[in-house]
Amino acid sequence: MRCAGIDIGSRAIKLVVLRNGVLEDQRLSDSGFDPLAEARRLLGGVSYDRILATGYGRTLFEVAFEAPTVTEIKAHGAGARHCFPDAVNVLDIGGQDSKAIALNPAGRVVKFEMNDRCAAGTGKFLEIMARSLGFNLEEFGREALKAENGLQINSMCTVFAESEVTSLVARGMGRREIALGLHQSIVKRAAGMLNRVATGNAPVVFSGGVARNPCLRQLLKTQLKREVWVADNPQFTGALGAALLAEAT
Repeated sequence: MRCAGIDIGSRAIKLVVLRNGVLEDQRLSDSGFDPLAEARRLLGGVSYDRILATGYGRTLFEVAFEAPTVTEIKAHGAGARHCFPDAVNVLDIGGQDSKAIALNPAGRVVKFEMNDRCAAGTGKFLEIMARSLGFNLEEFGREALKAENGLQINSMCTVFAESEVTSLVARGMGRREIALGLHQSIVKRAAGMLNRVATGNAPVVFSGGVARNPCLRQLLKTQLKREVWVADNPQFTGALGAALLAEAT
C-alpha cells in the first residue's frame, strides 16, 4: 500500500510517499504562480493508492484532484509525533503563517493557536528581510549568529520592518546586528504564541522550512528554556503527517 501526502504551501510544495509505512519518496518544488500545475508536475510518475492534501492550497487540490484534505494543524501534529514519539508541543513556521500546537499523550491535537493575519515572523518575512540586508536566505541565520548583540526592531509588519531595516543600514548599523535583532523579534513573537498553548516544560518540535534556520533554533531554545527538536528535513513534516493520516484511513 502506497500512501502519499502533499503539502501545498504558499512558498513550496512538499510530497511524501510511504510504502507500508516506510518512506519511499519525497519531493519538493517551489509553489510558483500556479501551484496546481506545480503539484501535477511533482506528482508526475509517482504511484500511490491514496493521497491526502494539506497546506495553504489544499482546497484547490481537493477540487482539481478530487482528493480528501486535512488541516495543517493535524498534519504537522501527526508528522511531528512520528519523528519524535514523545512530542506534545509543536511550532510550525511556514511561508505565510505560524502555528503553535499542543498534543495529548495519544498524539491528538488538544489546543492550537495560529497567526494567519499577516506575514510577520514567517518564511516570507525572513525572505524579504534577508534580501533587504543583502543576504540570501540560507546564509541569513548563520550571519545573524555571528553578531554579539541584536539591534531592536520596533515593527514586525513586513512593510514597516523593511523600511526600518533600510533606515538602520543608511545610518551605518551592522548588517549582522540588524539580522540578529530581526531573528530575536521573530522568536519573541513565536515564543509568546507557543507559551499560550504549550504543555508543561516539555520539549518543542520545530517544524516547517523555517526550522532549518540555525539562529532561530538557538534563540528559541534560549527564549523558551526548553529543548527544541528539529527533524532532519523539517520542511516535509506536514506532508509526512498527511501521508501517515492517509495510511490510517
